[in-house]
Amino acid sequence: MKYVTPDLCDEYPDVSVVDPIFNNYGGRESFGGEIVTVKCFEDNSVVKSLVDEPGQGKVMVVDGGGSLRAALLGDMLAEKAARNGWEGIIVYGCIRDVDVIMDTELGVQALATHPRKTDKRGIGDKNVVVTFAGVTFKPGHFVYADNNGIIVSETALPAAE
Repeated sequence: MKYVTPDLCDEYPDVSVVDPIFNNYGGRESFGGEIVTVKCFEDNSVVKSLVDEPGQGKVMVVDGGGSLRAALLGDMLAEKAARNGWEGIIVYGCIRDVDVIMDTELGVQALATHPRKTDKRGIGDKNVVVTFAGVTFKPGHFVYADNNGIIVSETALPAAE
């Protein structure tokens, strides 16, 4: 499905708009769906386990604390997420392997890229409320992203026709 965030903002002025600090790296220019959150810091263990789960109609929102010291998502996890039907992944932190991720059928937005992987210590939380970039992300709410930005809504919004 295709989402156009400026049109959605015009039609639904009460949506929350995420601060414009993210870059679009994924193979999908636009994506959206129900929010599933991960809170972690320089440890992508929870992200790794979550991409194994079915993700149809869902977007993983990863609060990595804004760390620019390691990548929370790489090509292997992105490809697994795409195979399991995830619509996209938004990372408040870094990703790596962007040349492969750009060719993966998955929406991916992140702050930046970093070549170093994270440690795997099994630390992190799933489906907790997270706040970053001026917006609070609640599991069960909805997020939409394209090259114009990222918006959050309490309810599902329609795709472009």
